[in-house]
Amino acid sequence: MHITLISVGKLKNGPEKDLVDDYASRFSKAGPGLGFRSIKLIDVANGGGLDAEGERILAKIPQGAVVLRLDEFGEQFTSKAFAKRLSKLRDQGTPELCFLIGGAEGYSYSVRANCPHTIALGPQTWPHRFVKVMITEQLYRAASILGGLPYHKA
Repeated sequence: MHITLISVGKLKNGPEKDLVDDYASRFSKAGPGLGFRSIKLIDVANGGGLDAEGERILAKIPQGAVVLRLDEFGEQFTSKAFAKRLSKLRDQGTPELCFLIGGAEGYSYSVRANCPHTIALGPQTWPHRFVKVMITEQLYRAASILGGLPYHKA
């Protein structure tokens, strides 16, 4: 299963970008042996209004992907439950899994209508740059849980 993370806006060089790159690299090393073939990070330009951002997001979603929008009102998972969900999708033969991170104003109607499944990283509202770090970390953590690596100690 290929994993794509589409986010509105681009991280500037700094600690958040370093963390995203680090966790994506770790996932890229741990994932293939577990059936997670790749991770792709795609940034779409922000601005121009919700509809314009939405069009850019929808244009980047891989054909046939299962899409999960990150949203504070979405379903919440423990790290182990998140890992289990990823493994279930993989085992069902899902070829592409795509996570979306919206811009500061959220998601357009067209993105919400075309991508109704949501997950949350907690009930709080998080800055965009933190969400990107948190989801890449959770992807790596899921791979470490499924692979029996010592990273997840709980």
